[in-house]
Amino acid sequence: MPRPFFQATAEQVVIVSEAIVSFSGNHAAAVAAFTDLPEATANSALKLAVDMGLLSENAGHFNVASPLCKLLRTPQDREKAAILRIALESYEPYQVFQEELDATDNVTDAAQRTKAKLDLECHREEVKATLLSLATYCGALTPGQGNSYSRDGKGLAALFDELVAGSREIADATQTIRQELGPDVALVDHGQIIQPIVAGLRHAVAGAGREAVLQVGIAVENFLTATATHHGTNIVGANGVNAKMDRLVQAGHYPSKLHNVCKYLGHIRNAADHGADTDIGAPWDISTQTGRNYVFVAAMFIRAMLAHRTGSHDI
Repeated sequence: MPRPFFQATAEQVVIVSEAIVSFSGNHAAAVAAFTDLPEATANSALKLAVDMGLLSENAGHFNVASPLCKLLRTPQDREKAAILRIALESYEPYQVFQEELDATDNVTDAAQRTKAKLDLECHREEVKATLLSLATYCGALTPGQGNSYSRDGKGLAALFDELVAGSREIADATQTIRQELGPDVALVDHGQIIQPIVAGLRHAVAGAGREAVLQVGIAVENFLTATATHHGTNIVGANGVNAKMDRLVQAGHYPSKLHNVCKYLGHIRNAADHGADTDIGAPWDISTQTGRNYVFVAAMFIRAMLAHRTGSHDI
């Protein structure tokens, strides 16, 4: 039986894998909405990520299979490239492709031989396009003249050095965010809330304001969902940060001051995430300063919400 082969670019594999780490939706339609990819494209990229061992799939639902995926929440392209390179080097179609490229010095011939050897269910051009996208993105292959490519000599030790540097940054950012969240930080879920704020902080420091807001917005919405569960408040149909906070305030759990802080978080997130604004006829540009401020306002909001829950009025 022919082996399925899924066509996608390296960037698409990275973005859908990061999406599975980043938010609760774990099927193709949700990932497509989150990444702004066509659903068919998102589905193919998800299945390629599964084939590469980054994700797993069960009845159309995708989950993280490799702990490396959790490191994709980074503004550093070199870290993303290192993660993809590690996965690619153990991916059988690429291993065969690389062997045949060494033998023929021609990517078209190598793709044809890979397709034949593994009985891949696709055209050789799909094999070539996908494997070259993955390999050039992560630096495993460097284009030369015509159809020739040279292999990068960087060893796995150098790749792990990149990841170690990123892990140190994550550890430092995590300590900062835990301090900002205050004495009730133990009440906050690490994976659902702290990790995306840490990712947002790293994006903010790198000057990527929009990405910082999008990552932290995930954390704020996750926090409000958990808070509603804590209070037994029905938030069915309350989509987004503002709608969830409205329900909590309507139920009498939180005062207007915190409601208004949350409105800032909700509206800035909408500006970053919702494309063209009908009021101005264009999308909002999210500045570096807004991205940095958003991280710390969100942390202050969560700290104040937890303080109110435990009987104090710290803001």
